[in-house]
Amino acid sequence: MSSLAQPLAESLVQSVDWLAIAPPTLAAVVGLAVLVTDLFVPDARKPLLGWLSVAGLAVSTALLLPLLDGDRSTFCLTGDPRVCSYTADRFTLVIQFLVLGGALLAALLSVTALKDARGRLPEGEFWFLLLSSAAGAALLPASRDLATLVVALEVASLPAFALVGIRHGDRRSSEAALKFFLSSVTATAVSLLGISFVYASTGSLYLTRIADRIQDVDGQLHTLAQTGVVLTLVGFAFKTAAVPFHFWVPDTYIGAPLPVAAYLSVVGKAVGFSGLVLVTVVAFPSYADVWGPALAALAALTMTVGNLGALRQQATRAYSAVRLLAWSSVGQAGYLLVPIAAAAYSDDPDHAIGSTVAYALMYAVVNLGAFAVAALVGRTNPANRVTDYRGLHAKNPLAALLLAFFLLCLAGLPPGIIGLFAKVTVFSAAVDAGLGWLAVVMAVNVVIALYYYLQWTALLFRAPEGEPVRHRVPAPLTAALTLTAVLGLALSGAPQLVLRFAGTALF
Repeated sequence: MSSLAQPLAESLVQSVDWLAIAPPTLAAVVGLAVLVTDLFVPDARKPLLGWLSVAGLAVSTALLLPLLDGDRSTFCLTGDPRVCSYTADRFTLVIQFLVLGGALLAALLSVTALKDARGRLPEGEFWFLLLSSAAGAALLPASRDLATLVVALEVASLPAFALVGIRHGDRRSSEAALKFFLSSVTATAVSLLGISFVYASTGSLYLTRIADRIQDVDGQLHTLAQTGVVLTLVGFAFKTAAVPFHFWVPDTYIGAPLPVAAYLSVVGKAVGFSGLVLVTVVAFPSYADVWGPALAALAALTMTVGNLGALRQQATRAYSAVRLLAWSSVGQAGYLLVPIAAAAYSDDPDHAIGSTVAYALMYAVVNLGAFAVAALVGRTNPANRVTDYRGLHAKNPLAALLLAFFLLCLAGLPPGIIGLFAKVTVFSAAVDAGLGWLAVVMAVNVVIALYYYLQWTALLFRAPEGEPVRHRVPAPLTAALTLTAVLGLALSGAPQLVLRFAGTALF
């Protein structure tokens, strides 16, 4: 009996590549350390937890560097080492850099926000939730089976619900968290139903095995497999804020603390888009005729609804600046969907996915920069109206110039060369795939977006109402602004670096 059990036990023991899993693992470990430390640290020293979290995210990001020398995989099947649950390839590393770097910048914004809150936000819980969500978000692009993918998606999402509603006694915050939670849970349930259909059709959860088996399913299971593909995509479409799964975005961004809104706008989207890429291009390439047209229609609808929503914002309305950024992020999600849809029609889907990753990197840098300036203005104008930015150049010339640069990048206008380059890359991906109609819709939406981006930019340089008052910028906020500005300017000077970093052969 023991002689039979020994080989079986050996077959279940897998060697773990600790370096490959180090970035998300360290973020999770630091999160636990912060939660435990919070029990023993007096209130006066709670800010140390924030700096510990920032350091943890910085080290997690730095741990990506040793992985650049080649692809690594771990948690593989003992009978077939090519089938693995965790793979650190170029695609994984680029998205993990975006996720952990975005979380680091959001953490810098949070240090100032928690200090300004003066104890109204529980610091230990806040940092634990942020680090936990970042760990899940970093795990997702490395996932190569549907079970790990769903677990990573929920680890990234569940702490985010709590972060949105973390302001105790704030009705707007609680309402936003409830709306975010209910809509997300519904989308996840639908997605899990789809995954169960895919598993029933193929007998596997590994993405590469699904890709091999789903194209040869029995005729009686074809409808089940097709339904599973569609339902699986729903959960990831929600995470990307694609229309009609976008309704939670404006209220959630307004109800959440501003650094959390910044985090969701970048890291939340990276989670959704990386998951969408994995299930479409890696797991369901043979069903491109199903998800290709669906994503193309979603892309057109999302960019149009997002830009029209941003266009309708009233500058004098409370929180109109954050609301405008929220609708803008929906419109930007539409642009990000274009190359994924194009991958279904392209002879070189890897190149199309490279365009999405390049655009996501550009968007992450400049959108976090815009939120950093919004956080600065919000310190003296809690309502954060667009009109509150009038005359910002007279109050803080550098902040006004940076916000103008970030807005022009989002609009795709010089001197924001990186924004123009990213939009041209996405546009060319649509044209190369034969989606001329989608390229036309994108061009029209770019023109629509110019209006509200330029209107906000012009407001920065108008004469201020009353005497301009200068305010000191806290060090963490200065660091966030500096990092986003340096990255944005460097990439505008050499935009080809983005595509080279994103890679034209990601898988």
